[in-house]
Amino acid sequence: VQLQASGGGLVQAGGSLRLSCAASGPTFASTVMAWFRQVPGKEREFLAALTGSADITRYANSVKGRFTMSRDNAKNTVYLLMNSLKPEDTAVYYCATSPFGVLTVTAQRYDRWGQGTQVTVSS
Repeated sequence: VQLQASGGGLVQAGGSLRLSCAASGPTFASTVMAWFRQVPGKEREFLAALTGSADITRYANSVKGRFTMSRDNAKNTVYLLMNSLKPEDTAVYYCATSPFGVLTVTAQRYDRWGQGTQVTVSS
């Protein structure tokens, strides 16, 4: 599986962005997908994860109610809609896929990563 993240950019606080992550591979529809973010000097932070059938979603407390993860298996793409953005949301955002069939918040449990897309929120 190869992942290609896009959609990052510069936005004012309170604004919105939608990130996309296009995946290749025949098993996308059955794969757990997740979004993480990372700022320099800090560990990669879990944001959201979604099962292959999109029937179970898990969010980090820091983004719950503001971010929504979804997927379109027909397009082999997952999305992260980010609303009410704050300056502290500034980071490089990564999508990832897990070979395990359960949602997990641990970055080490994900084996394929996109290249990252920069999100900058100005105050």
